[in-house]
Amino acid sequence: MMDFGHISTAMVTPFDTRGNIDLEKTKQLIDYLIANGTESLIIAGTTGESPTISVQEKLTLFRLAVEHVKKRVPVIVGTGSNNTEASIELTKKATEIGVDGILLVAPYYNKPSQKGIYTHFKEIAAVTHLPIMLYNIPGRTGVNMTAETTIALSQIPNIVAMKEASGDLEQMATIIESTAEHFKVYSGDDSLTLLSLAIGSAGVVSVAAHVIGNEMQTMIQSFLKGDISKAAALHRQLLPIMKGMFIAPNPTSVKYALSLKGMNVGDVRLPLIPLTSAEKKQVEALFNK
Repeated sequence: MMDFGHISTAMVTPFDTRGNIDLEKTKQLIDYLIANGTESLIIAGTTGESPTISVQEKLTLFRLAVEHVKKRVPVIVGTGSNNTEASIELTKKATEIGVDGILLVAPYYNKPSQKGIYTHFKEIAAVTHLPIMLYNIPGRTGVNMTAETTIALSQIPNIVAMKEASGDLEQMATIIESTAEHFKVYSGDDSLTLLSLAIGSAGVVSVAAHVIGNEMQTMIQSFLKGDISKAAALHRQLLPIMKGMFIAPNPTSVKYALSLKGMNVGDVRLPLIPLTSAEKKQVEALFNK
């Protein structure tokens, strides 16, 4: 089974001043993240601005990531959409490129039934041998994957993980309790990392790890070693930064925070817009304490 680690970073997509993908900066960002606590990379997810990245751009990113990472960490790529056939075709191409795993978001906007969601994922899983991480984020998709649907999908051999971003710890606990030991559940919310570990999650698919990856690793390792007081103290210290990465639509804040760390990854693409001056000051204050 593929080990995605405790921190999987949903990587931003660097853009140049003209709004094109900056391939050299992407390589630099990959190296930076691997050196700072990231144990697997998610390419072209929500934080990677997947809605505004074309299929050809995604394939270019997938190839670059595979070639540059060189198996240092698993490369997981987002191929999910609300169009089953389109997701199947992109998943096939990603598999051919040689990525290590697939991220599939729940179908959005068309609001399928739970049976429709199950069938959507089952059909996509059938076209690849790669391990698949499902992604439940009802705040964006308009539909919640129930625990029962996730549990049923976990019986498909190559569906091995879930990014649970509903914020519902009871739902997460039900999934963890009712799935096989090999099936891993990850928090999709940085601020719930420690709480989710306490009920048995494998870790977090993180945005904040772009800027506090090592600190989050220390928190997680402290918890796993039984030093609950240290883990809790770190959680409290890191919480303002975790929350601060979402004062504006993701990934606007984290892209600016990266620039403060000397890693300029450019602005966001419309319909997202850069931070205002006031918002920039809020982010700056998080790192000036």
